[in-house]
Amino acid sequence: MIERFYLKDYLSFKETELNLDTGLVVFTGPSGSGKSILMNAILASLGGTPCDASLCESSVTWDINTQEMGIENEDINVFKQIKKEKTRYFINNQSLSRKSIGAVASSYLRHLSLKDFSDFENENLLSIVDARIASKSKKITTLKEKYKKSFVEYIQVKKELSKIEEEEKKIVELKEFAAFEIKKIEDINPTVGEDEELMLVKKEFSRKEKVLESLESAMEIFNYEHLASSALDTLGVESSFFDDAMNELRAHFDSATEKFSALEDIDVEEILTRIEEISWIKRRYGSVEEALNYKELKKQELAKYENIEIAKSDLCDRYEILSTLVESLAAQISDLRENELVAFESALNSYLSSLYLRDATLSLKRQEYTLSGCDELSIALSDTALSKISTGEFNRLRLAILALKSEFMSKNGGVLMLDEIDANLSGEESMSVAKVLRTLSKHFQIFVISHQPQLTSMGDQHFLVYKDGTISKTKELSFNEKVDEIARIISGENISNEAKKFARELLEANR
Repeated sequence: MIERFYLKDYLSFKETELNLDTGLVVFTGPSGSGKSILMNAILASLGGTPCDASLCESSVTWDINTQEMGIENEDINVFKQIKKEKTRYFINNQSLSRKSIGAVASSYLRHLSLKDFSDFENENLLSIVDARIASKSKKITTLKEKYKKSFVEYIQVKKELSKIEEEEKKIVELKEFAAFEIKKIEDINPTVGEDEELMLVKKEFSRKEKVLESLESAMEIFNYEHLASSALDTLGVESSFFDDAMNELRAHFDSATEKFSALEDIDVEEILTRIEEISWIKRRYGSVEEALNYKELKKQELAKYENIEIAKSDLCDRYEILSTLVESLAAQISDLRENELVAFESALNSYLSSLYLRDATLSLKRQEYTLSGCDELSIALSDTALSKISTGEFNRLRLAILALKSEFMSKNGGVLMLDEIDANLSGEESMSVAKVLRTLSKHFQIFVISHQPQLTSMGDQHFLVYKDGTISKTKELSFNEKVDEIARIISGENISNEAKKFARELLEANR
């Protein structure tokens, strides 16, 4: 429920605060006093509609699920809209977009002001019928669980089968392409690190002649090695260090000569060709590693294509089994719904009769399989399509549907906001609407603007919206103040004793 609402600086309202109860909450007041403005502000605080209030705030007891938005659920969650330079929206002081705020609130709040056909959608109507059946037997609950599980698998298998059939149409081309890609990589047969080794060989080739010439010239030093040793002996210097150095130098020169001489046996054209092949692999696939991974992937694809007939055969068998199972379960669910349809229509028409509406006719026909089965349930008012009936008839029919649904609700249904639902109704029609709303108020917190004494007298809580000069204000009414307000609705500003007496009798009767 919405426990508290606060509004500041919005059109004719300077400041107002409402502490709200459960059940049926009625707002009355003279025309132009600001009732619709107030209702709009409540919606705005919950992201339902924009408004220019400097602050509108609703404190709610909803157990909201906002983990994906990073908001912690509190015992009391505070929704607010603040406007300074620009309008901002918050839940528990966490800034969010109006769309996000509205998405959170939409699970708990409904504004029944326009021709919203969601209550007449097939899923909703079937859920009401199913709840009625389930109250007598749990068989439908078991059937629906089995059906949903089978239907989900059926759809998955159907998609996989369609995919295989699509692939099958181009299987030859796909197999040829996979085999071609594999052959290209295998013909070159690259190895990881080969490109670095080839570049090193190419680099050695480029400096081979220069290095060998340099080594040949440097070898002259060994022709004078004995002279240096003699000189050291003459000087009386131990020559072992010199001998070691010359031996190490000789080893380096011999190793280099051997390495570069070995290049004579390598075909430089083959090296260059191989470098170009590896470069092509890298350009096409990114790297040798990626090329080898791609080859393995294509081998797996090729194996899958070669086994596609086996996979298709298995899927076809599973599809046939699931088709039969889904069809059987849906038929059993349909039979239960068909058997309940007469009682459902009777219960609906009982509400419609009390609402002074024509009887509704229900029809159940087969449609494509969905998660709800294969039934399409539609409603017409005396064979008149819903799109053709008046707004007043539509809203009362919607109340009857909500009342039927509420009979089997196990928890609170949230908040309903109704804008002058009893406008242009007779006294009897208004009272019928009030009685249905009283029934609904056991499961919903209902905010309603009314200009009729019958609905007003049914309110669990009654707020007067009035103007003090040009400023709109609100006031929660006591019993005697309710009497005066209902009397004003009946007789106008000049309240008669008869109006007060009738008002008191209405309130006493509906206490």
